[in-house]
Amino acid sequence: MDTDLTTVDAARMCKALGHPARIGILRQLLLEERCICGRIVEILPLAQSTVSQHLKVLKEAGLIIGEVEGPRTCYCADRQRLATLATALSALLSPCLEEQP
Repeated sequence: MDTDLTTVDAARMCKALGHPARIGILRQLLLEERCICGRIVEILPLAQSTVSQHLKVLKEAGLIIGEVEGPRTCYCADRQRLATLATALSALLSPCLEEQP
């Protein structure tokens, strides 16, 4: 694995991506520069409390950043951290992919 990302960190991040709703939320955050929970609820067919819980999991895994702005929290994807994860997974999987005929 990449030296900037521990195996435990990579596993935690992958586990956080193990739910379709969290992948959908992350995709939405990648499309928009900043997003509040209410905006995600408008786009995805999920309850506000469900979106909040999924955002918490993504934030704890280090995949997104949340900033409190008044009564709201604005979220954005941590693109640098996602790029590090992609590099680490690519390095992990590249030997398997190179062996394919």
